[in-house]
Amino acid sequence: MGPASDAPSVTQLTRTLEDYLAEHPAAAVLEDGRVLFDLRSARYTVSENHGRCVLQLWSEERNLIRTVVEVRERAGSLRLMTRRMGAPRPQALELVPTSDRRTPTARDAARRTYQKILERALGRVFIGAKVDGFRSAMDLEHSFGPAYVRGRLLRGTAAEAVIGVGSAESAVIIDGVLTLGILWLDFCRQHSDGRRHFGGLKVIVPTGAWRTTAERMAWLNHAAADFQLFTLDERSEELTAVDFRDTGNVESHLVHAFSATAVVERCQQGIDRLLSLVPPAARPRVEIRPRSASEVSLLLHGLDFARVRHGASAHSFALQSELVFGAGACETPLTDDNEPFARELFERLFASRHSEGLHTDPLFRLQPERWLESRLRAGVPELIPTLRRGLLYSQVPALSSGDRGLLDLLTLDRTGRLVVIELKADEDLHLPLQALDYWIRVRSLNADRQATPGSSRPLSAFERQGYFAGAEVSAEPPRLLLAAPALRIHPANEPVLRYFVREVDWELIALSEHWRTELKIIFRKRSAGY
Repeated sequence: MGPASDAPSVTQLTRTLEDYLAEHPAAAVLEDGRVLFDLRSARYTVSENHGRCVLQLWSEERNLIRTVVEVRERAGSLRLMTRRMGAPRPQALELVPTSDRRTPTARDAARRTYQKILERALGRVFIGAKVDGFRSAMDLEHSFGPAYVRGRLLRGTAAEAVIGVGSAESAVIIDGVLTLGILWLDFCRQHSDGRRHFGGLKVIVPTGAWRTTAERMAWLNHAAADFQLFTLDERSEELTAVDFRDTGNVESHLVHAFSATAVVERCQQGIDRLLSLVPPAARPRVEIRPRSASEVSLLLHGLDFARVRHGASAHSFALQSELVFGAGACETPLTDDNEPFARELFERLFASRHSEGLHTDPLFRLQPERWLESRLRAGVPELIPTLRRGLLYSQVPALSSGDRGLLDLLTLDRTGRLVVIELKADEDLHLPLQALDYWIRVRSLNADRQATPGSSRPLSAFERQGYFAGAEVSAEPPRLLLAAPALRIHPANEPVLRYFVREVDWELIALSEHWRTELKIIFRKRSAGY
């Protein structure tokens, strides 16, 4: 029996998968309820191959190739009926927006249990203080989510704000606790009616998950509040103080700068082949950006849609170029057979991704921060005249033990002082502290100054690694610029910034809402350090 007349075509199946994956960059692939791939770290390709919709996924742990025969939409997820070569029956995979697979009931129960453990531990350690008002209820008006348990410790007219997060939460949620803690302290102070003085904030994180919070807490203004950090072992209910002032050296690593011109020359043949697949009228819109000494990306408004990698062949010592295409985590090696598919994909991309595109189109919405970054790369000297022209680095690797390894933009101002620029195209509650992570690492690398033969002064790690050639990098701590569209700046960002220590010279820049067509500053706010 032939397929039903209303069955989706291979092209429809492919388009449905592509749209969902573009819409959910943090999606996960499940089989029998188990996470096989987290697409924040894994890669994938969706292609039409000999009349089939083929999904391939790979990561450091495993790889998978399946033919997708049916896609069913289910409450924000996709259920995929797939066939594996040699398997007698179809097998189901599920695409979900995130990798957190706890049911709402299980999640709520775990948070209630954590709250009880936290209250008992606080009562045992802080004898004489009243453990008061602990809750985790959602409060959207004040940005408090249910993952964080918040309350107060009361001693007569003195009080402290307390916030904790359990070990069952994701690393991203745990690392966000300090942002919510600052907001909770601010809330307690504003609603105390003058009867109590909230002198500080106690932050409780799971055992072994304290480093990010400790590094951040060291750069808060401790004259404004007494910040304290603890870990909680939920099995033993033991509360342990963490000395965040003695966390050791910040773990940072800076790769050596490379010659962009030399990389483009090595990859030019591959670049030309990829450009030949782009609609001729659209080729001037392509941005060629070297990513490393052996890789060049082709971008459209910040979206990496094709790459050329130059290196040794898998079968000999001869050097050759590998060409791949695909947006985001999607990556497909370019071959003679799939050139028509690549050409069609590029046509769709360039028809969708332009300043007047449809906001409902996933290719238009994909990676808005990279689009904003591309606009700033081209317009920063005119937008902020105090910055140096021609000394702007994008996606600089400043690696640490955390997940956030690439800062958005790094440059110098006209005095030679480093400037860290962190961008957001949408509201982000955690923007200030995420930007602080990069500032800490850039400051550490800049402070790492060593005498070098041929130089009359000690050079920073940036200068020793070949960055900012011909310029002298100031030993002053870096400046921190945070930029976002005016209506996309989260109202909680400024209250958090006000708790930064004076050494962190920050500036919050509000851009025009129509930044894709017109890039201009609407307003700006500065720290007391400026």
